[in-house]
Amino acid sequence: MAEPLVDGRAPRTAPADGSQRPCDRSGHVFGQLSAVADAVLYEGYLLYPYRRSSPKNRARWQFGVLFPKDWVEADGPVSPGVSGSADSWYQQTECLVRVHRPDAVLRVRVRYLQMQHKQVEDAEGRPVESLTCDDGTVQLTFEEAVPRAADLTVSAVEGEHRFPVGSPAGTDREVLSAGAGRIVRHREEIRASTTLVVERLGEDLLRLRVRTAHEGHPADPHASRDRALRHALIATHTLLGAEGAEFVSLIDPGAARQEAARSCRNDFTFPVLGGAPPADAPADGSVSALLLSSPIILPDHPQVAPESPGDLHDAGEIDEILTLRTMLLTDAEKREARATDPRAAEILDRVDTMPPEVLGRLHGAIRSLKPAAGRPAWWQEGADEGLCPATDTVLVAGVRVGGGSAVRLRPRGRGADAQDMFLAGRTATVAAVFHDVDGSTHLAVTVDDDPAAELHGWYGRFHYFRPDELEPLGGTDVPDPAVAQGPPTGPTPPEA
Repeated sequence: MAEPLVDGRAPRTAPADGSQRPCDRSGHVFGQLSAVADAVLYEGYLLYPYRRSSPKNRARWQFGVLFPKDWVEADGPVSPGVSGSADSWYQQTECLVRVHRPDAVLRVRVRYLQMQHKQVEDAEGRPVESLTCDDGTVQLTFEEAVPRAADLTVSAVEGEHRFPVGSPAGTDREVLSAGAGRIVRHREEIRASTTLVVERLGEDLLRLRVRTAHEGHPADPHASRDRALRHALIATHTLLGAEGAEFVSLIDPGAARQEAARSCRNDFTFPVLGGAPPADAPADGSVSALLLSSPIILPDHPQVAPESPGDLHDAGEIDEILTLRTMLLTDAEKREARATDPRAAEILDRVDTMPPEVLGRLHGAIRSLKPAAGRPAWWQEGADEGLCPATDTVLVAGVRVGGGSAVRLRPRGRGADAQDMFLAGRTATVAAVFHDVDGSTHLAVTVDDDPAAELHGWYGRFHYFRPDELEPLGGTDVPDPAVAQGPPTGPTPPEA
């Protein structure tokens, strides 16, 4: 990927045409978050090869899905976690706000998708799975989705505020050409609300709690998930903006606010700072006037790579791979994809007309010859005299550590990747020691209880930590380099 991203793509901005229209001012405030937020909104909406018949498109919408409580807990209570990949009936964000002015203002926007059942009918009005019109176009019965949003603006003072975020039921009809039939799009009612609680922790420090909950009741608590999705909020996430105040990073809150940050409870969501990252790391913790609380775990200041020409709805892949694969679809596969969903048709149109120079940019980009903080530079065998990652060592807490050394992972809050924090306390084995061109040192490790650790070591996929983030284990001697499991050449640098 060209940059640490949400998924390496620049999604198209979807209009927030929900039951509440976002005010112009909020739209301006959240403009910096629109591309990343839309990547979250449409993650997994429709996956390659973008056809209805594809198995992966029969089990859609896995993030931030809020169902009626009775349906979710039909088999027992849910277990809260920071990831939104588990079905729930509510989503809760807690974050810290540092206030600079007494007239500070907080803005909240809750966004989600509402399922829309697209039913194709023939000329006699009978429901059919597919229909071919006289002009050769094909229409397929499918589940689409409509973007929804609701906004609230309040003063940054203690109090509780509640506002509706649900959407009404509705039906739209579209007559097909030459009387071939029609398309009926139907939406079920969604009942939900969001509660904002502002609590003062100190003279200039607030804690916000944003809790969005489904308030509907299912006709059948044991209905299938596909049926229950018609009443659900899908890909639910929250945007927060502040004027006269700043949000404090929960990843890097600074020493003075670590305890307050640890007290924040986030259920089925993960709040990170939004907007452009600062040029220099602040000394007392990271802050921003924008915050994105996402059901997908992201780092602070997630960005979309500028090379990405459009959304491909799959954060687990790389643009170039998906684009090349899409180009290789047969004409029949493309016809089915176009008939499946308008967003699939947009992807095909973009790929079919992509200029060579745009495709070339997807192959990779170098932002700087100087590595960003926490990223080791490439090492090429024979290019750096006297350096060898597999045999080099570094002094850690008075112990010489190198390839094969046993360590315990102690990632620091400031500057650490969000994923690294989940490895805190785990034991690992050092594979190699790398030196940046600016003199920094990073150790490539494999996690001991990772079932794929041996495979990761074989093809050079490692976790990277600074020396001060490791605790040496098992004595002071470095294992024999001949038996250490170092990479045969230079391992690939960590993914963004």
